[in-house]
Amino acid sequence: MKRIINRIKTILLELIVFKLHCVGYVPCHHYRRFYYRLFGMKIGRGSALHMHARFYNPFNISIGDDSIIGEDAVLDGRDKLTIGNHVDIATGVMIYNCEHDVRSSDFHAISARVAIEDYVFIGPSAIILPGVTIKKGAVVGAGAVVTKDVEEYSIVGGVPAKQIGVRGVKDLNYRLGRAAWFR
Repeated sequence: MKRIINRIKTILLELIVFKLHCVGYVPCHHYRRFYYRLFGMKIGRGSALHMHARFYNPFNISIGDDSIIGEDAVLDGRDKLTIGNHVDIATGVMIYNCEHDVRSSDFHAISARVAIEDYVFIGPSAIILPGVTIKKGAVVGAGAVVTKDVEEYSIVGGVPAKQIGVRGVKDLNYRLGRAAWFR
């Protein structure tokens, strides 16, 4: 009986994820945000998710105020995913918090929360892997693969991501601006 209930829950989640995938193609920011919230995502005031974003489970995803998620982003909510305030996530960024254990004989799934703190910028096509915390003010370069925590105000890049610089400004207080309504 427990197995049947789990299978039904999985099917219902797959239907929700499919619905959100379809909603992601509607060229109206307010419409998409309404449905994302309706299906369990926590989205702060003034935050925007651009078109074609993908989600694996919306119920564990929390986005702070004035944050922007770019086109074609992948947000994995199979474990807790927290995105802070004033975070800019560029086009094609993939944030995963679940993966297979390649060292295991049964290839089982392992998961760990991902946290992205305030004033972080993640460049285009970067990949964030499970268990990572990107601390306040950090910058992740385009195409980087982040496998471990990123310290405050660090600039990281490469595969795997390594520190390549430090953000010179420590008193961050900017706003990202208005959402593009039809993007």
